[in-house]
Amino acid sequence: MRTYEDLEQDDGTVVRYRRHELGGGMVATGARVDESAYVAATAWIDPGARVGRETRIGDHAWIESDAVVGTRVRIGSHVHVGRQAVIGDGAKVSTRADIGERSRLASRTVVDQEERIPEGVVVGSELRSPARSAA
Repeated sequence: MRTYEDLEQDDGTVVRYRRHELGGGMVATGARVDESAYVAATAWIDPGARVGRETRIGDHAWIESDAVVGTRVRIGSHVHVGRQAVIGDGAKVSTRADIGERSRLASRTVVDQEERIPEGVVVGSELRSPARSAA
């Protein structure tokens, strides 16, 4: 298995991705993923993204540039986290959910399977829809 992959972006720049030690997922140069986080082999973390400790990123998940995923977050399979989105500590994002660009999810928020959080939406403890806070 190769330990890195170079991908050319639409603008012609080349981004290098390396395999994360836990799970083997692809982490771009410039992204910061805690060593205790698990990144599934088919997941991708783009440049500038940050992933906290004890977080789990599922198969085929894509964390875009400059997104922040907190501590002990669970990201399901086929999840997309948009550019500059923020996911608070202890949140759970279920399979095939889509978190829009610049959206913010409070700590312990739960996003159901196939839910879409629109671009720029803030989901806090008082806001129950389209996501809800875990009890």
